[in-house]
Amino acid sequence: MPAPAKPTSASVFARTALFIALVLIGITFVVPFVWQVLISLSTRTEVDLLTRLGFPPSLQPENYARVFTGGGVEDGGQLAQRVDFARYFFNSFFVAGWVTLLQVITSAMAAYAFSRVRWPGRDKVFLLYLGTMMIPGVVLMVPNFVIILGLGMFDNYTGLVIPAAFSAFGTFLLRQFMLTIPSSLDEAASIDGAGHWRIFTEVILPLARPGLIVLAIFTFLGNYNSFFWPLIITQSPNMRTLPIGLMAFDSSYGRETPLIMAASLMAMIPPIILFLFLQKYLVKGIQLGAVKG
Repeated sequence: MPAPAKPTSASVFARTALFIALVLIGITFVVPFVWQVLISLSTRTEVDLLTRLGFPPSLQPENYARVFTGGGVEDGGQLAQRVDFARYFFNSFFVAGWVTLLQVITSAMAAYAFSRVRWPGRDKVFLLYLGTMMIPGVVLMVPNFVIILGLGMFDNYTGLVIPAAFSAFGTFLLRQFMLTIPSSLDEAASIDGAGHWRIFTEVILPLARPGLIVLAIFTFLGNYNSFFWPLIITQSPNMRTLPIGLMAFDSSYGRETPLIMAASLMAMIPPIILFLFLQKYLVKGIQLGAVKG
């Protein structure tokens, strides 16, 4: 058995350089997060001192409790503006959850119609449907707002959910995934007497689960972090979502930078947990969905 080849000086240098580069890139990503944690543990008057010294003189873990228990912007040591962070947290979860559920259902049904059902002009209609992805979302803001206002959905959950319940991207993603499923399964189910609805629910959907999970992750994160549409469609404070609610810590009375950082860190926890638990489905779904065009 031949002895393993010894690494050359060039390969050792390349590996060392790669390791150093990866460490530097990792530090670049970690430092802002550490800085955010330190600021969230400081007081409002210590933020400037933290900038100069690099570490807060006193740790204030109660900042996190203040965020969830109705703390807000203080003026002269008195609470001048209360921020209902728990309500914003609930609103973001509620809206993102419903949008995710509805968008997965509508996209899956449309993807099935475009990939498994043969009907005249199917591919041409799909291209037109896909072309709507090229229209900037900002262009549709005013028409959508006028429609929502006319339907009486302004400043309520319906106006936040319904416009985002349909997605051309979701349809495209699931269609590409369903095209990888053998058509022989549809034919076998049809021979057994199954109709389109039964084939869709009992054959296609179980096999398309990785793609459904990928779409659910993308949809949830996108709507959980949505800012512009909730900003223009909501007016009352109890309808605000997290991205907008964070602005409440910055008012005419002053800016509660430690509370902003603490609230931002807590807002990051759900997406991180979601990604960690569903990471394998995310990678698998993207890989399988890219097999066939």
